[in-house]
Amino acid sequence: MTVTPRISINDGNLVVHGKTILKGVPDNIVLTPGSGVGPVAGTFIGATASDSKSLHVFPIGVLEGLRFICCFRFKLWWMTQRMGTCGGDVPLETQFMLVESKEEEEDPNSPTIYTVFLPLLEGQFRAVLQGNDKNEVEICLESGDNTVETNRGLYLVYMHAGTNPFDVIDQAVKAVEKHMQTFLHREKKKLPSFLDWFGWCTWDAFYTDVTAEGVEEGLRSLSEGGTPSRFLIIDDGWQQIENKPKDSDCVVQEGAQFASRLTGIKENAKFQKNGQNNEQISGLKHVVNEAKQHHNVKYVYVWHALAGYWGGVKPAAAGMEHYDTLLAYPVQSPGVLGNQPDIVMDSLAVHGLGLVHPKKVFNFYNELHAYLASCGVDGVKVDVQNIIETLGAGHGGRVSLTRSYVQALEASIARNFHDNGCIACMCHNTDGIYSTKQTAVVRASDDFYPRDPASHTIHISSVAYNTLFLGEFMQPDWDMFHSLHPAAEYHAAARAIGGCAIYVSDKPGNHNFELLKKLVLPDGSVLRAQLPGRPTRDCLFADPARDGISLLKIWNVNKCSGVVGVFNCQGAGWCKVTKKTRIHDASPGTLTGSVCANDVDSITQVAGADWNGETVVYAHRSGELVRLPKGASVPVTLKVLEYELFHFCPVKEITTNISFAPIGLLDMFNGSGAVEQLEVQKTSDEKPELFDGEVPSELTTSLSDNRSPTATITLKVRGYGRFGAYSSQGPLKCTVDNVETPFNYDSATGLVTLTLPVPQEEMYRWPIEIQV
Repeated sequence: MTVTPRISINDGNLVVHGKTILKGVPDNIVLTPGSGVGPVAGTFIGATASDSKSLHVFPIGVLEGLRFICCFRFKLWWMTQRMGTCGGDVPLETQFMLVESKEEEEDPNSPTIYTVFLPLLEGQFRAVLQGNDKNEVEICLESGDNTVETNRGLYLVYMHAGTNPFDVIDQAVKAVEKHMQTFLHREKKKLPSFLDWFGWCTWDAFYTDVTAEGVEEGLRSLSEGGTPSRFLIIDDGWQQIENKPKDSDCVVQEGAQFASRLTGIKENAKFQKNGQNNEQISGLKHVVNEAKQHHNVKYVYVWHALAGYWGGVKPAAAGMEHYDTLLAYPVQSPGVLGNQPDIVMDSLAVHGLGLVHPKKVFNFYNELHAYLASCGVDGVKVDVQNIIETLGAGHGGRVSLTRSYVQALEASIARNFHDNGCIACMCHNTDGIYSTKQTAVVRASDDFYPRDPASHTIHISSVAYNTLFLGEFMQPDWDMFHSLHPAAEYHAAARAIGGCAIYVSDKPGNHNFELLKKLVLPDGSVLRAQLPGRPTRDCLFADPARDGISLLKIWNVNKCSGVVGVFNCQGAGWCKVTKKTRIHDASPGTLTGSVCANDVDSITQVAGADWNGETVVYAHRSGELVRLPKGASVPVTLKVLEYELFHFCPVKEITTNISFAPIGLLDMFNGSGAVEQLEVQKTSDEKPELFDGEVPSELTTSLSDNRSPTATITLKVRGYGRFGAYSSQGPLKCTVDNVETPFNYDSATGLVTLTLPVPQEEMYRWPIEIQV
């Protein structure tokens, strides 16, 4: 029997599961089947050329009339999203593309097929996708070194298709992991422990003017307000760098002098300290000790650039001669130059960057990290990573040089920081992404810019769409924010359901503690969702930043619930004409949409095998609780910069007229994340009858309060404050920690509420028993 491949070229068309994706595929394009079996088998796209070059552009066919979403680098450091329907809409530097294909009108029951395109690294070359004015999709293949040439590549782009977009992306990245063997999927990496604790970063509080006193002041300020920081990032500003005069030739942005170079691996004078006999002791060690001993900080991270500092390491700096540093001048790829210009690169192109020799870079990292570890530092935020791709000439090209640096960095982190202490930043290039075997946290988008009104809505949409791709490799970090800011609540709500670290960069004394207490428990821990937060299936090809009609919905799961955050992100985005992020609609309208349980893609795994599809949904901002039959939805209406968080809690049928669902901490953004365990113990042996679907009957047929209990529901719940659950009948009794506790019951909605005290132990899980 002949098995027809799911992806093939027929009569010059690229056909996926019977649907044409690309037309007019040139003869020099070749397909190589992946190693998967049956329906999960993908295909590699390759191309051949008549001559060898260091940069090729291969058209692979015409794309028209199909919706797609892609993640592309709008500037050297960062990706954002673009939606389109034809090849001409595919931007330069596209590193991820998902295409939707529906059956022709004659078969409305045919499933939608989702096809992912992943441009890869092959040997010393890197591929990306781009479009042209003939609506062709092109592969741009480059080495970044004029002496490194090729005339072909067989494994330039990997394609994978199926009916669930999230599974397709996951399977595709795992197939590429097996093929390349140069990186590991997120699920195989150790997540650093700081993710589950509230943090503070010094960057937007002080920029490079950070001092030891400022660090102390910031930690004290947050502790006094009742939301103690348990992890700390000392950002740019602590290192020894050249003391250049600030001349008109030197580019400065938010205090960072981009051409400055590192002159030593220890802390600068702002952090140094004299001991009792005037002998110098490590000021950094003192700052770390103070943070841990006086403020109960658990994890301290410090910032450095992948090249040491923005301008690298100063050649032949005293004590650093053995790194064999030479000045190098960056050369950007045409794709990056075709998008947003960058003032960092303008500065470095003039002044050069001090590049540590790739054979000496492990020694550099190891000496730096060993010193930091000796001061009690637990990890590093490694920034400005993509600069290395521009320095590949003379080093075998961009892929080779990047991989040398990433491997050296990961080896040093493994040796010096035992909790895999690394946050990768300004690193959205596939040279690095496909070379990380260990790094488990990646900043998901361009920065939180407190003073740029155009940045806030696009920040939320970018982190969500970029996470579709980045979340397969690492846990995306949705960045710090300010708790006292016009957009603070909007940012906080997104972080709460993003599965990401939750940390602020407030100036000392400038906090909104009412807001922070919706994120942070008294012990400094947070209720982190289980997965990287991603757009819901019906948002994948809409454009919630630009189309004027779509709300952005982001889904995630907790241990016993699903959550959907809805955000009005309209009005701003990256503009391909002005080549910058700008406001394109100063007064976007109020939008209405809807949410349902199936927006949470893995709700059935959370609910368990015996679930009948019913949920109760709790809306965080409105406080409304609604019981939803299977397939039903609830409407939501939002102005720009508004949000709502919907917690979908699967209903457990206990008997024909008693059903139950835990909700969680009603006043926390991710309140359903507080519920860690649910068990139902029936007091009788009778089997539950099938529920007939008549929802109102349960609430209208109230059972007697002096009846014998039918079941005991046991919960494990973190945190304190108002705890809520749904019960179709009023409970007979509630206990917390084996102590009977008063509760309220609203028979109209089925909402049970009780109050949890502040626990005395960290990460304490209250045992709650509810008898029904």
